[in-house]
Amino acid sequence: MPLRFARPAGSAYQYPLLVRHLLHTPLATAPLQEIVYRDRSRYTYRILDERIGRLAAGLARCGVEQGTPVAVMEWDSHRYLECFFAIPMLGAVLQTVNIRLTSAQIQYTLNHTRAEVLLIHRDFLSLLHELRPHLPHVRTVILLCDDEMEPVPSWIDMEYEALIRSSDSGFPFRDFDENAIATTFYTTGTTGDPKGVCFSHRQIVLHTLAVLGAAASPAHGQSFRHGDVYMPMTPMFHVHAWGNPYVATLLGVKQVYPGRYIPDELLSLREREGVTYSHCVPTILRMLLAAARSRDVDLAGWKICIGGSALTVGLAREALSRGIDVYAGYGMSETGPVIAIARLTEAFSSVSSEEAMEQRCKAGMPIPLVDIKLIDSNGREMPWDGVSVGEIVIRAPWTTPCYADNAVASEELWRGGYLHTQDVGSINGQGFIKISDRIKDVIKTGGEWLSSLEIESIISGHPGVAEVAVVAVQDVRWGERPHALVVPREEYRSVLAARDIQEHVAAAAASGCIPKYAVPERVTFVDSLARTSVGKIDKLALRERYG
Repeated sequence: MPLRFARPAGSAYQYPLLVRHLLHTPLATAPLQEIVYRDRSRYTYRILDERIGRLAAGLARCGVEQGTPVAVMEWDSHRYLECFFAIPMLGAVLQTVNIRLTSAQIQYTLNHTRAEVLLIHRDFLSLLHELRPHLPHVRTVILLCDDEMEPVPSWIDMEYEALIRSSDSGFPFRDFDENAIATTFYTTGTTGDPKGVCFSHRQIVLHTLAVLGAAASPAHGQSFRHGDVYMPMTPMFHVHAWGNPYVATLLGVKQVYPGRYIPDELLSLREREGVTYSHCVPTILRMLLAAARSRDVDLAGWKICIGGSALTVGLAREALSRGIDVYAGYGMSETGPVIAIARLTEAFSSVSSEEAMEQRCKAGMPIPLVDIKLIDSNGREMPWDGVSVGEIVIRAPWTTPCYADNAVASEELWRGGYLHTQDVGSINGQGFIKISDRIKDVIKTGGEWLSSLEIESIISGHPGVAEVAVVAVQDVRWGERPHALVVPREEYRSVLAARDIQEHVAAAAASGCIPKYAVPERVTFVDSLARTSVGKIDKLALRERYG
């Protein structure tokens, strides 16, 4: 007999997945938990809720309504967290502006979204003064500043705290379609205009739940759960700080927002507020470790997830030696961003430290609801045997469906019905993903593929190496060969030689870790490596300069 389903009661609530519903649990279970901004602000979740309501009411008075684009240019702060909620909860679209783009790119992104309201930190007023004549859609500018005593320029419409104070906290938020766009931001490609990526309320809520499920499950550390104290070290303008402010709020944990990323101040905040969980790109971690060495700071008890660029064995080993539970995460702007998180499973709890180190540095295991495949250049699916190498393609309920107003790039992104990451790697039988390289960064030498990431990881293990990037250079005989660009540690600057790096890679090749032809003939010592606006190593720029 077929099952019969009762008709829902007419008064039954059809629960949409909206950003505002992420607040229900923390307000019920942790209303007095703290949210801290540097040494400037400290308040509870209950006050956060009130300020979200006041911000929404103030924006509504400014004409913000369903679908209105509202842009934010701000450092990581409690104000940004309020914007993460209030703007989407109004049904408006939050545009998180990448403040590290060029002025021309920022102008392009604001005009592309047709942003009508701009909330901007005082530090960027000179840039806005330059761009304002070229932003025809911006009709209201709201100033964000840490010192309310500073004068507000006459051409600014209002100041943020004054807007908050003059508004009612009881704004009547209403339900709407969970598929409505909640946020938008722009990817930081190295060529062409930035591409717009959008996420709906439904996608943000599902991403939050999936990340929470993955981050709370490990048995051997590498986790984010109740009792942690959260401090982001990935900009809030970049894919919602990897979605973690939403996760932290849903958990109801103490949150600490550092403003600009100044290593000594980050370390002081971490010590003063008891921070236990953060995330960042490798560059920030290196800066923290250097600052900690100079101050002899104890970093034990700090869990840090690394993304944006590969976590090398050398960097992981140094972080672990200082007591940091460091591990990798994997994703991209178009995927919301988290696809996978590394962790030590039961199978690796008793293995050698080198095997465990490798496990920490892999891209990790897919988080809940991610459908992942490995395909060859013809789109054929490849086995998960830890050996076969192909492109990682994925589906998840929070991946962006398109690039805004860019049908050609959208079709290329989603060809074959899966989102193409452009990352080359392998997957083993336990679902652990190992990224070998970006498709565009693979070194094709003598008909074979070399992974620049693997060579970098080996070179990073040399005690004299602070940072390294490996790029392909043209070679008449072999097609391409690896060229290692090395930033030496300060104490090795006068003694480190190219042969030291080559012998280090050759030793790894002799042990079978990497082919013998991976030893680079060219090693160049540099003071720094070119980077993109979000701190990733800019290999396109390096190839153009050194290739």
